[in-house]
Amino acid sequence: MTRSYRFMTIKLCLLILVTSIFFTQCKTPVPLPKGDADNGGLFLPDNFEALVVADSTGPARHLAVNDNGDIYVKLRYSKKGEGGNIGLRDTNNDGKADSIVYFGDYFNEGSLANCMRIHNGYLYYASERVVYRNKLSPGKLVPETKMDTILTEDIEQRGSIWHITKPIAFDNDGHMYVPFGAPSNACQDLIMTPGGTPGFAGLNPCPELEHYGGIWQFDANKTNLKQKDGKKFATGIRSVVAMQWNNMTNNLYVVMHGRDDLHLLWPDKFTPWQNAMLPSEEFLQVKQGDNFGWPYSYFDQMQNKNIQAPEYGGDGKMLAKDSTTKMPIMGFPGHWAPNDLLFYEGNQFPEHYKHGAFIAFHGSTNRSPYPQAGYFLCYVPFVNGAPSGEWEVFADGFAGMDTIVNTSDAKYRPMGLAMGPDGSIYVSDSRIGKIWRIMYKGDKDKFGKEQLAKMEKRKLNAHIRTPDEVKDNLYKNSAIPGEMVYNTYCISCHQHNGRGDGNRFPPLEGSEWVNGDKRKLIDVVLNGLNIPITVKGKPYNNLMPAHNFLRDDDIAQVLNYIRQNFTNHGTPISAMDVKKARKK
Repeated sequence: MTRSYRFMTIKLCLLILVTSIFFTQCKTPVPLPKGDADNGGLFLPDNFEALVVADSTGPARHLAVNDNGDIYVKLRYSKKGEGGNIGLRDTNNDGKADSIVYFGDYFNEGSLANCMRIHNGYLYYASERVVYRNKLSPGKLVPETKMDTILTEDIEQRGSIWHITKPIAFDNDGHMYVPFGAPSNACQDLIMTPGGTPGFAGLNPCPELEHYGGIWQFDANKTNLKQKDGKKFATGIRSVVAMQWNNMTNNLYVVMHGRDDLHLLWPDKFTPWQNAMLPSEEFLQVKQGDNFGWPYSYFDQMQNKNIQAPEYGGDGKMLAKDSTTKMPIMGFPGHWAPNDLLFYEGNQFPEHYKHGAFIAFHGSTNRSPYPQAGYFLCYVPFVNGAPSGEWEVFADGFAGMDTIVNTSDAKYRPMGLAMGPDGSIYVSDSRIGKIWRIMYKGDKDKFGKEQLAKMEKRKLNAHIRTPDEVKDNLYKNSAIPGEMVYNTYCISCHQHNGRGDGNRFPPLEGSEWVNGDKRKLIDVVLNGLNIPITVKGKPYNNLMPAHNFLRDDDIAQVLNYIRQNFTNHGTPISAMDVKKARKK
């Protein structure tokens, strides 16, 4: 071979290589699929479309989307014999998942398992107290690698199953962040008052803050971690499900679930209307060493102030005694249940949405006697790491109705958020497992005030707007004593129709616990319940506080109301029955 021939061969090979790289990088993107005719039931800004990727996959929590478009969904329960995760793949580019595979051999202890994230080629997911991961297998929908145990919480020391969910976030320096939710409402003594006895002060100082009510930082490269292997990053944060690291600002952000039961526990200080509106669901920018006040104080979005909690001497107006408590960057109305957070860094949506925050509000369970609220996707515009305007309604229609009396009335409840490689946003539903994909099809340069004004009108809907204190009280004309007791103390968990929320709180309708041995039922009301039970074949493992502060007559009335409603036909219970049970 001559020297000139070798030189020409080398040039030809280089040309082929460069051409190959060019065409690989300039590969024509797959066109966006057509949205469903009804956008999957969603109301969206103009020129946005939605389609249902999968329907009825099983009650879904968080989700993640891989670089190749594969979708991974965390189930609320492990599917018997199949697993607690789902892999979804669209093989023909029509936008619909035609390959649906269940996997993940691990145990979900209850109904609040959440985590599903992809980081550095690993798929992370969690039960309530354990974080796992698998290395994703190239080309494979289901990972074929061994499952690593990343973090295990010592559940025995917390004494309560409240707020044990394990969402996670990762920074750019090799750290993983995990919240450890508080096992009480406001640090009451769990032995003296298991979560629901009026008028009890909180423990001071609060011993729970040593291990709970905050976010811990861990080495993301290690496995088999315990809480002691990390360090407390921030404190005073009651419960977190929505959390993400923002790469633009290099900061952690969470949207916190506020406390509950202001009126039930302190009826002389808070009205039912205040109980429905307060305290705020707080949007927090979290830095190392921050303290956001729980349990000593809470944020009131209507006063725009940190307020001293009633368990620590507050009256709804007194400012937080600790002036170093950090303020949220935004406060939302109470009980909307922020369950996922996504900062948008894609290029598909109009510039208005770049770098801003999407929040999935799962919807309230305890706003009675006012309509339940939330159940929509919110958008918060951001500039330089802070909100640059008021929050907006981005996607509505999940509930399938406007005035939501019972949580179980809502057709769907938005839960998880993820962004696809093309900039589409995916949303999961926790009721039956519907998965939506939201896309933008219009001219991005023409998107503006007109489209935003259209969605601003959605704020007038009953499940989003501020309720009128008199007109929107659903039970202002209630006259049955037992029903009144039920509406005051029971309806937040078991709902107006007695069906519970299908998640944490069991149904009373047709329940063997309600229609069975009246002594057993009375005992539950008097002493509470803090053990796993099965109701109508379904497991429940949430705290039922003691209601022994109620008079014997009150307990008899409410139990008779329950046993004669919600398709129940139990025998009568007298005040004397309650008195005898109380003595025992």
